[in-house]
Amino acid sequence: MTRFISTLMRKKRKQGFSWAKRRSFIRQNNQTSLTALCTKPERARITFIQKQPSATKVFITPSYPRSPELAQLEAALFVAREPLPIRRLAKLARISDGTRARSLLRELNTYLDDSGSAFRIEHLAGGFQLITRPQFGPWVRRTLDYPTENRLSNAAMETLSIIAYRQPVTRAEVEGIRGVGAEEMLRQLLERDLIAVGGRSDDLGRPNFYVTSRYFLRVFGLGRIEELPTIGLEFSADMSQPSEN
Repeated sequence: MTRFISTLMRKKRKQGFSWAKRRSFIRQNNQTSLTALCTKPERARITFIQKQPSATKVFITPSYPRSPELAQLEAALFVAREPLPIRRLAKLARISDGTRARSLLRELNTYLDDSGSAFRIEHLAGGFQLITRPQFGPWVRRTLDYPTENRLSNAAMETLSIIAYRQPVTRAEVEGIRGVGAEEMLRQLLERDLIAVGGRSDDLGRPNFYVTSRYFLRVFGLGRIEELPTIGLEFSADMSQPSEN
């Protein structure tokens, strides 16, 4: 810091700022302002230097000061274990209303994008959640030690696709499309909370209707079911062929 001040003083001396004036300037009070000694970029970064007998402290102005509301919102998102609806998020972060909360979410997302953060706020399953970006997936899986058996089989994915695009749908309708029994696949999907029972049909025996769950939306990064990619409702011939359970 001494070298920094000396360099500035040499520049000022060339401009007519004498050593006598420098000593007089530094000895004023116990606080030395560097505004008059710094260039414009330096004045933007350095607030002041407070001279003390033991040490000199430099206070740097933060590059992105956050308001209390923004910090509260970020904290609420960080600890949330599931997507939070905008009204609940505003209540937890003690923000006046949902409109203000949405504005702060956009501001926080802009900061996360500009700073190169590994996190981003996404609209999932009717709420908002702080999640890691897809490119950091391998590190997350390695850290959490995800078992490989968590992956769905082709038959389970096929069954899940039928339910997602045809819901509400009964087991008989799923089996009619796949051409094979679907009881085991439905059981696996229910255990993984990817589907749920969404009521009963009026057909004989009142079979269950199956629909996708909120967890399904979270897993596939969807805010609502209407965001599913658009495909033809007529399933292809190869999809209708029997496949192994």
